[in-house]
Amino acid sequence: MYNVAAMMRNARIVSVVIVLIGILLGAFVVLSEKEDSRFSGFAFKYGLDLSGGTQLIYNADTSEVAPEEVEDSMSALRDVIERRVNLFGVSEPRVQVEKGGLAGGENRLIVELPGVTDINEAIAMIGETPVLEFRLRKDESELEIDQSQLEGLNINEGTSEGETTEGESSEGSQNGTTAELELSPEDLYEKTELTGRYVKSASVQFDQTTGEPIVNIRFNSEGRDLFAEITRDNVGEVLAIFLDGEVISTPVIREEIPTGEAVISGQFTPEEARKLARDLSFGALPVPIELVSTNSVGPILGQQVLDDGVSAGIIGFALILGFMIVWYRLPGIVAAVALVFYTLVMLSLFKLIPVTLTASGIAAFILSVGMAVDANVIIFERIKEELQSGKGSLGAIQDGFDRAWPAVRDANLSSLISAVVLFYFGSSIVQGFALVFGIGVLVSMISALVVTKTFLYAVSSEKHSESKRKMFASGFSK
Repeated sequence: MYNVAAMMRNARIVSVVIVLIGILLGAFVVLSEKEDSRFSGFAFKYGLDLSGGTQLIYNADTSEVAPEEVEDSMSALRDVIERRVNLFGVSEPRVQVEKGGLAGGENRLIVELPGVTDINEAIAMIGETPVLEFRLRKDESELEIDQSQLEGLNINEGTSEGETTEGESSEGSQNGTTAELELSPEDLYEKTELTGRYVKSASVQFDQTTGEPIVNIRFNSEGRDLFAEITRDNVGEVLAIFLDGEVISTPVIREEIPTGEAVISGQFTPEEARKLARDLSFGALPVPIELVSTNSVGPILGQQVLDDGVSAGIIGFALILGFMIVWYRLPGIVAAVALVFYTLVMLSLFKLIPVTLTASGIAAFILSVGMAVDANVIIFERIKEELQSGKGSLGAIQDGFDRAWPAVRDANLSSLISAVVLFYFGSSIVQGFALVFGIGVLVSMISALVVTKTFLYAVSSEKHSESKRKMFASGFSK
């Protein structure tokens, strides 16, 4: 008797604590939506379909990248675009990599710009980001051209006016030869692994002799080692600097350059040099990209979608609570309180993780509420069966939960597996749905097995009374 009484007393204390936590979570959810609140940094984050904005989808050309380096190149591309977009002060831009299909699909870059509804403005924000490459001049024997074209062609002609010193590069001839002008860059130069993905920073300087603006670039640690290896193994060779497929400078390597610094010269104006330095610092792309799709959602349409989603959630939630209370009586009231607690926990998690809410995410949240109710229905039906066998409410609750657990576990586990599969293989919209749904399933299972169970213990009694039996009955039974 003492143990049962102590257990019920503890359940009531824990129930009060849960209610207090729910009140605090509710206050947090409300206050965080006010701009002047100390919690305003936790306001809901909405996707483009709810807040309005522009989505740009780019295809990345990774044909020249080794298969084992594609993932790293795409990560570097994402980081570069993020830095470039952040320069324009866009509020919380979202840049993500997506691979089409399970294998061999296109590599895509999805750029979402909240609040930017002018597609041309959005494209301008990404800009013509340059592709920086370093290519070695081929030997005469390696040129796949008619030998008659080589007549009178000096392979090193274009760079005879200067040599490369450590951390410097000399500008080659801007005119070249007639034969050279007839050759494409692919004919004259071979690509190296050194590209703009390894650029750490770029700055404008002025040549102390000529006063012309030049761009000094610094590589990161990986790029520094690669640059040192290239200059060490190709002393006396031409290492041309390409920007978007065009030759900017053709310096000659005089010695190994271990410092990871190089200078780009190309008869720039000061403004051109500053723009180039900015683009290289915040937008030197490791791989070329091509814009393939645009989508713009106006703020009015986005607000309407949000309002409709919230209205649907409130109506659905109210109907569920009404059904549970009418059909399951006292356990239904307990389930309603547990569902309110579940909702507050979910909304708080959306703010703390944070989760970017989209229309599909709201749909997933509403669906997860249904999953939470489903667990309660299974549990209550088991409790009703135990009561019908003559057990008291406390014993019926204990045995009912024990019998319901396998079914609740298996149902939630299958839902979690579906959420994981959708998140792993789905597109960005599907991933948003899967993330919210997966979180909802986990929280709903905890809510049903902990919160609901605690509340039921708190309102139960060891004695088997007729009034208590009626309160725990369901449907139209007496």
